[in-house]
Amino acid sequence: MHLSAVLLCALWSAVSAENADDYGLMYVNLDNEIDNGLHPTEDPTPCDCRREHSEWDKLFIMLENSQMREGMLLQATDDILRGEMQRLRAELGRLAGSLARPCPPAAPAEAGLAGALAELLQASRDAGRRLARLEGAGEQRPGQAGCALGAVLEELRQMRADLHSLQGWAARHWLPAGCETAILFPMRSKKIFGSVHPAIPMKLETFSVCIWVKATDVLNKTVLFSYGTKRNPYEIQLYLSAQSIVFVVGGKENKLAAETVVSLGRWAHLCGTWSSEKGRGSLWVDGDLVATTVDMALGHVVPEGGILQIGQEKNGCCVGGGFEEALAFSGRLTGFNIWDRALSNEEVREAGGAESCHIRGNVVGWGVTEIQPHGGAQYVS
Repeated sequence: MHLSAVLLCALWSAVSAENADDYGLMYVNLDNEIDNGLHPTEDPTPCDCRREHSEWDKLFIMLENSQMREGMLLQATDDILRGEMQRLRAELGRLAGSLARPCPPAAPAEAGLAGALAELLQASRDAGRRLARLEGAGEQRPGQAGCALGAVLEELRQMRADLHSLQGWAARHWLPAGCETAILFPMRSKKIFGSVHPAIPMKLETFSVCIWVKATDVLNKTVLFSYGTKRNPYEIQLYLSAQSIVFVVGGKENKLAAETVVSLGRWAHLCGTWSSEKGRGSLWVDGDLVATTVDMALGHVVPEGGILQIGQEKNGCCVGGGFEEALAFSGRLTGFNIWDRALSNEEVREAGGAESCHIRGNVVGWGVTEIQPHGGAQYVS
């Protein structure tokens, strides 16, 4: 009896243990399925994998950030400078276009030219101020920043030079610097000339003469001015030919020529000097000495009492006669001056410089001495 009971209890314990193992395995499998699903029963333990940066790491990070900031600064500066450059280009193009447009010959055109020139000068000043400001900013940036701005600043300098060139072009095509008026000879005609009344008698042992010229056309002999008497119509002459400029003193045989072609439609400053003592004569074009000689009309004295005119000469074969159409000048003349002495090299350059028409001769002074246009010649400004 007791043995049977013991066996029954052992059998029941084994069955219970097997059922317990199956129950535990079921829960292990269930836990695995939940862990692999979308809703874990517990949050995993957080793991902080970040580590403290070393001193070298911090240094490299600072250098990288500094390079990024420098790159951004250079890019912003470059954008600003290129914007300034584009605006200057636009101004230059707009001014060049306005100057290239043909202007009508009426009086409003003269006001339009003056306004365009004023606009050009103002734009040139503005461009110069902008460039100076940008150059100052570039000089204050050391190292790579200053090098990066070099190309842009050089281009801006070139643009400023272009503006000055355009300003010079305007001066050459309108009126020379410092001149407010000119005499227009609208065509080649034997009736068109200008009579000049010197302030003092033209009895000269030495003299200098200067004149601004913009010729429309040049033939074999196109007279700019001449002084002659009844006895000698060719006492003093300055004329253009197809290939040269000719200066005459005391007669046709006493002449000095320079093989320099004056460009049509552009202002040129011409000067001649002569001295009786050594017969030294010189010719100047735009401040440059182009010809000189000695023994030219040596000992001659230019007599007073003759007739001085611009744009024509008296007919040599008929003293007191009329003019010849083939010798007439067509174009514009200004800044006509005569001195009773020989100008130095520096004085000749100054006479054709920035204040050209404000430098006046004591025999004939432009803007002071009476010069009367005839036959269709007229003053223009």
